[in-house]
Amino acid sequence: MTDALLQLSDHNIFIFLVQLSLLLSIARGLGYICQRFGQPSLLGEILTGVILGPTLLGHLAPSVHAFIFPRDPIQFAMIDTVAWIGILLMLLAAGMEVDVSVAWRQRREALKISILDVILPMAVAFGAAMLLPDRYVPQSQSRLLFAFFVATVMTISALPVTVKALHDLNILKSDLGLLVISALTVNDIIGWMIFTLVLGLASQSQLAVGPVLTTVTATVVFAAFCILLGRRWVAAGIAAVQKGHAGDAGLVLTFVCCVGLIAGALTHWVGIHALFGLFLAGIMAGDAPALSQRTRSVINQMVHAIFVPIFFATIALQINFLENLDPLLIFVFLVVGIAGRYAGAWVGARWTSLTKWDRVLVAIAHTPGGAMEMVMALVAFKMKLITAPVYVAIVFSALASSVLLGPWMAWSIRRRRQINVIDLFLRRAMRLNLAGPTRFDAISELCEAVGQQDDMPEAAAVTQAVQAREETAATSIGSGVAVPHARLPKLRGAVVVFGRSGGGIDWDSPDGLPVHLVFMILTPQQQDELQVQILGSLAAGLENPQVQQRLLAAKDESTAWAILREVFTRRQIPAKT
Repeated sequence: MTDALLQLSDHNIFIFLVQLSLLLSIARGLGYICQRFGQPSLLGEILTGVILGPTLLGHLAPSVHAFIFPRDPIQFAMIDTVAWIGILLMLLAAGMEVDVSVAWRQRREALKISILDVILPMAVAFGAAMLLPDRYVPQSQSRLLFAFFVATVMTISALPVTVKALHDLNILKSDLGLLVISALTVNDIIGWMIFTLVLGLASQSQLAVGPVLTTVTATVVFAAFCILLGRRWVAAGIAAVQKGHAGDAGLVLTFVCCVGLIAGALTHWVGIHALFGLFLAGIMAGDAPALSQRTRSVINQMVHAIFVPIFFATIALQINFLENLDPLLIFVFLVVGIAGRYAGAWVGARWTSLTKWDRVLVAIAHTPGGAMEMVMALVAFKMKLITAPVYVAIVFSALASSVLLGPWMAWSIRRRRQINVIDLFLRRAMRLNLAGPTRFDAISELCEAVGQQDDMPEAAAVTQAVQAREETAATSIGSGVAVPHARLPKLRGAVVVFGRSGGGIDWDSPDGLPVHLVFMILTPQQQDELQVQILGSLAAGLENPQVQQRLLAAKDESTAWAILREVFTRRQIPAKT
C-alpha cells in the first residue's frame, strides 16, 4: 500500500510539472504575442486555458487532455493551489499600485467621480440581473444575492489596465492622469469592500440582521485600520528591513508577502474573504516611502512573470467555454458593464471643472473590467454564486472591455483640434546646465528663467505651483526624462521650457534612472485640457533614444533648439475647444 502511494505521488509530481511547464510557457508566449499587437497579455493567458482545457484539447484530443489534466482530486488540488497563490499574490501586487496618499490629495475631485462610479453601475447592473431568466441563477442562491454579486462585478474597474493605457498614450503623469488614478483607487477600495460583504453574506445560511451587521462592521473597521494605521506600521517595518540591506530586494519581498499572508489570514478568520486582506496589505506596503522602485519592480516581475499567467490560464481549464457560451448574455454583460461604468464616471466628472473631452476620457478610463472582474467571477463560481454561462459571460465581457480601452481612449485624444507644439517653447528660457542637485532645485532654476521673460508670471508664483504639483506625485516618465507641470491662473497661454542636467538628477523615476532632460509645462488655469496633449506630444517625440542622445550632446543652445524644432515641429496638440 505504501509503495502504491509513493508511486502515485511520483506520478502526481510528474504530471504537475508537465502542467506547470505547459501553462507557463504557452501563457507567456501568447501573452507576449498579444502585447506585440497592442492587446493585454491576459487575453493570451486566458486563450492558453481555452486551448489546453476541455474547450479545444479536450474536444479534439480527449485522451491527451485526460493524460495531462486527469480527473484526479489530488492532481486538481495541486494545480488549484498554485492558481490560488496566483490570485492572492496578484491582489497583493494590485494593492501596491494603489497610492492612497495621492488619492487623498485629490480626494475632492476623485470622490465626486468614484462615488457615482459605484452607485450608478451597481444600480444599472442590479436591475439587469434581476430581470435575467431563472436558468442563469444558481438554485442554491437567492436572486437578490445573485443580483448583488453581478452588480458588484459590473462596478469595479481595472486599475492596471487603465494605468497601462494612460502610459501608452503618454498622459499618465498629467494632472488628468493623476485624477483618473485617484478616482480608480477609491473605486477599487469601495468595490472590494462590497464584494467582500457579498461573499460574507453568501456564506451565511440565512440573512439575519446580526451577522450582516457584524460582517459590515468588521470589513469597515479592518479597512480603516489598515489604511489609517497599518500603512505607518508596515512602512516602518519595510524601513527597518531595508536598514543595512538596501540592495537586498528579497528581504523586503519576504516581509511584504508575510504581511499579506497575515492580513489574509486575519480577514478570513473574522469572516471576510482572504482576498481583501491581501489587497489591503498591498495598499499598506505600496505606500511605504522606503519601498524603492527597484523592489516594487522585483515584486511585480515575480508575480506577473510566473503566478499571474498560470492563474489566468487555469480560468478556462475547468470549464468548456463553447458549451457554456451564450452570445446574448455576453452582449448584455458587456453593454451593462461598459455603459454603467461610463455613465457613473461621466456624471461624476460633470461635478468637476473638467472640460468636455477630459470628462469623456475620464469616463472611458473607468470602463474596463479586466483582471479584477475575472478574479471576482472565479471566486464566485467556485462558491456557486453564479452559473457557468454567467461566469463565461463575465470573462468575455471583461476581456472585451479591456481590449476596447486603448483604441477608445486614443480616439478621444484625436477628437481635439490641433496646433503646433514647437510654438509653445520658450527658447530664451532654455537652460542647458541645470546645477541643482535635486528635482526641486532644477524646477526653481527653470521657473526663475520663466519669470525673466516678458508677459510671464513672477518666478515665485510659478515655482510654488510647479513644486506643489511635484510633491503630489513625481513627474518623471522614465528613460531620463521628466515633465514637471502646473496650471497657473495668470498665464496667458501654454508654454514649454527645456532644461538639461549633465550629471543627472534623482527624480523618483519609474525605471530608477536619473533625469537628464527636463520639459516643464505651464498651462493657463482655464485651459487645463492642453496639458494632456502637450505631455503626450513631448513623450512621443522623445521615444527615439537617438533624440535624447542628440539633446544631451548638443554643445550650445542653438544646436539644442535646432534639434527641438526638428523633432517637435511635426508634433501636434489640441487647441482650446
